[in-house]
Amino acid sequence: MGEQTLRVLACGDVEGRIDALFNRVRTIQKKSGQFDLLLCVGDFFGSSAEAQKEWEQYKSGAKKGRRGIFTGASGLQIAYVSGREAQQEPAPAHCFSPKDVAALVEPLVSTSKFKGVDILLTSQWPRGVWQYGNNPEVDTRYCGVSSIAYLAYQLKPRYHFAGVEGVNYERLPYRNHVVLQENAQHTSRFIALATVNNPAKKKYLYAFNIVPMKHMDPAELVKQPQDVTENPYRKGRRDTPAEEEPASQFFFDLGKKKPQHQRQHHHHQQHHHQGHQGHQGQGQGHQGQGQDQGQWQGRKRPSDADQFPGDQQHQHPKQPRKPPQPTGPCWFCLASPEVEKQLVVSIGTHCYMAVAKGCLTPDHLLILPIGHYQSVVELAGEVVEELEKYKGAVRKFYKSLGKRCVLFERNYRSQHLQLQAVPVPMDKCATEDLKEAFMVQAQEQQIELMEIPEHTDLKQIAPPGTPYFYVELDSGEKLFYRIRKNFPLQFGREVLASEAVLNMPTRADWRDCKYSREEEEELTKELRSQFQPYDFTMED
Repeated sequence: MGEQTLRVLACGDVEGRIDALFNRVRTIQKKSGQFDLLLCVGDFFGSSAEAQKEWEQYKSGAKKGRRGIFTGASGLQIAYVSGREAQQEPAPAHCFSPKDVAALVEPLVSTSKFKGVDILLTSQWPRGVWQYGNNPEVDTRYCGVSSIAYLAYQLKPRYHFAGVEGVNYERLPYRNHVVLQENAQHTSRFIALATVNNPAKKKYLYAFNIVPMKHMDPAELVKQPQDVTENPYRKGRRDTPAEEEPASQFFFDLGKKKPQHQRQHHHHQQHHHQGHQGHQGQGQGHQGQGQDQGQWQGRKRPSDADQFPGDQQHQHPKQPRKPPQPTGPCWFCLASPEVEKQLVVSIGTHCYMAVAKGCLTPDHLLILPIGHYQSVVELAGEVVEELEKYKGAVRKFYKSLGKRCVLFERNYRSQHLQLQAVPVPMDKCATEDLKEAFMVQAQEQQIELMEIPEHTDLKQIAPPGTPYFYVELDSGEKLFYRIRKNFPLQFGREVLASEAVLNMPTRADWRDCKYSREEEEELTKELRSQFQPYDFTMED
């Protein structure tokens, strides 16, 4: 297939510096050989008199219009949308409108054979492209538009180039399918390029080789790189992102002009990872409580306005939905009279942390939602955000003790989420040994435990109501099993208690490890003191 490989150069905002660009391209070609295409994104012409004069000397060829599809003789397919998103109809000549986006998308996606395009060129960034990936050096409150995000979601470009923000940003590749639910598809790469000859010397040219999609072997096309992430534009599990939000979410609202940053997406990073173990009469119990205000004097409890500190995207958050109510007594709802307050270590706004009852080790912890949620995949966005903060804090805490953090959840025969956090001394075993211990024991019990990509959103492979077991290792590696029937309730704990890991097999069942109430109080007091430097709920 070597003869079908094309050598392409992509460039950021030219701003009329055509001579400078061509001189640079000539230099590159002298060193690296000829390129087949030079693609430019962002502001090409510039606004100065000098830029206009320079352009007159180069003017030739046919006008391509505000949007379209270009297919070369090689089969390479390039989609493009010119200009910025218009704020009114009809759109000015230098802008595009929702009609332009729809006219570009609909003829392509309406055919069953459509897989995506090779390259997408836009001036503006897609809103939210940084979700699940590395962060760009721009103020994301005002960066990008949702109509371009919708375009990228629908067209599935292998490469998407954009400009106008004046920075170079190469996002991690993202997938275009739902893991374990859809057939594998090719990945997409978003690359933003800086302005030609910018004084900060930020990258404005990007060279790459590409074989047109139509000529690629299907297996080769869908290969997934190691650093692939979730799709930043996908909303839940719906086929069309726009179904979840009003039309103004992906296009501008023609009835009322809004600042760009108020038209943004509402999806949040929801990488959630879990733990395992019991509840009332099953598996392991903890119980904690935070109604005893005497234990928490001096702490600043976050107010509703503090839910998203420093995040301007949430200055006007929606009212958080109320969690479902338990049908009977729950040992883990913080307001429940069944909760054992002597085990509580820390209380946040939406989650709290407690010592596990019958703990495997003295610093075995549970992270739980204050409200009644059965599993991680059912959590509201604001609860997920705080759960992630607790996970990060616990990892730092365990690391300070020279221990690895293992997190796991069993969403099976339990009614309230319990994210188990178990420390394993680093000198006991390596991360590879931990992974092998889970895989070997799973195989022995005919459990098809599988590794899932690091950036996988659990909601996409385990819809609410799905029973599952999930474990996350300190390396970020994740293992998942969709439970069908007869799953061993103590599986996660049995693995960690085994000779291969902690070598304390007699503590595999929490009911064999109970402490007296006085011992629990003393243990919790000690852990609360040790954890305090990492407890974000104590911060002013």
